[in-house]
Amino acid sequence: MEKENNSELSAVEKIGSTLLVLHRSSSTIRMVEGVDQNGELKDNGFKEISSDQILHLDTEDRSFAQMFSEFYHQLKDPADFSFFKVTEYEAQQTAVDLQQYVDQASEEEKELLKEYEVSIDAVEAHRGLSDGNKVTDHRVEDRYLYNPEQVNWKMMMKVGLSIDKLREMGALEPMLKGYKTPVLVPVEFKIGSVVTQMEARLSLRVTHAGNLEVRFYPVRKDPDFTKTFLGHEFTWEDQRNLMESGNMGRVVDLVYPITGEKIPSLISRDRLTNDLIAVRTNEMRIPLVIKGVTLNEEQKKVLREGKVLFIENMLSSRGTLFNASVQYNADKRYVEFLFKKNSKSLRVGELKSRFKAEVPGMFRGKKLKAWQMEKLKAGETAYVDGLVDKNGKKYQGYLKFDRKVGKFEFSFRNVWKKDLKRTSGKSKGKKL
Repeated sequence: MEKENNSELSAVEKIGSTLLVLHRSSSTIRMVEGVDQNGELKDNGFKEISSDQILHLDTEDRSFAQMFSEFYHQLKDPADFSFFKVTEYEAQQTAVDLQQYVDQASEEEKELLKEYEVSIDAVEAHRGLSDGNKVTDHRVEDRYLYNPEQVNWKMMMKVGLSIDKLREMGALEPMLKGYKTPVLVPVEFKIGSVVTQMEARLSLRVTHAGNLEVRFYPVRKDPDFTKTFLGHEFTWEDQRNLMESGNMGRVVDLVYPITGEKIPSLISRDRLTNDLIAVRTNEMRIPLVIKGVTLNEEQKKVLREGKVLFIENMLSSRGTLFNASVQYNADKRYVEFLFKKNSKSLRVGELKSRFKAEVPGMFRGKKLKAWQMEKLKAGETAYVDGLVDKNGKKYQGYLKFDRKVGKFEFSFRNVWKKDLKRTSGKSKGKKL
């Protein structure tokens, strides 16, 4: 029987899709067959089911939206389930992996699965867009700012993208709502005979001329903390917070280039691209209620200041209480849960070693020599000459790089020499 099932599954086309279901009451993953006349969900265990028993979905996006909407509203108690759209080819393995995750996950970690569920609200909003109807739902997250017809698909083809490809990746809908794509999208640029491939997040924006354009946000290896960001110089603590949680955790005054105004803002790191993103505090929207807990003014103030807020007795989708920390994210423009999977696990020592390698190669317009860079990276003092002040007068001195604040320190007389002698004196030990 098992061999027959395996042969059947191997014959399934990789492009076909089906549904997995999470029973919230029992935390079990099963494969969907359909719904009976009484509104009861028909499903089966993923180890026993064969390919002719599972629900087969049309790969065309509009057909899926219609099918899922009709399927969902036939269910007697749809709120008892969470549905996940997966390829038929990988359905069984995905079900196994998902069950293992659910078995080991905490209540907070299970909340992360909402990002991957099929949302009935999003599906019905998409149906309204596909049918040419105006979306009347007043919730901001379901509004479409742009129509697919407004996108320059000829230009998109030049970078290797199409409307179908973006739909398959789950990237089209967020773009139409005015957000960045939730995943990295592979793009390619051709300059003559040279083809450059990279991964980037995409978004749609209207230009000053009124045209809809696609913006690309390529992946950076790391943020460049040695440069100022809208006039802000990052402290070592700022860098640590941005690399660990993605949020800097405090309000700072940023100088915006168009007006030159200093405006209180928060800074977060795009965890996919490592871009630094700012949001003005007057544009922040703090929710009144988070998972059943009504926030008081003191709690709202903590979130407006960019700090971490610990909330107790929140109500999960399964009806159980849980505690978690939340914080406002400038990139996502909402209050997020700070689970372990949100953080890039960096120990303090690793962050210091990373920062140590980022000593700038220039100081006051003079390029530093290799031996000077080595000394500075090692935390030692380097002598530098040939510097020129604003009056054109040359001068020289001693240079050191402070890793805690990410800045050079300069001294004409080497004020660190006494500390060096004191340290070296201790190492000699006591005379006998």
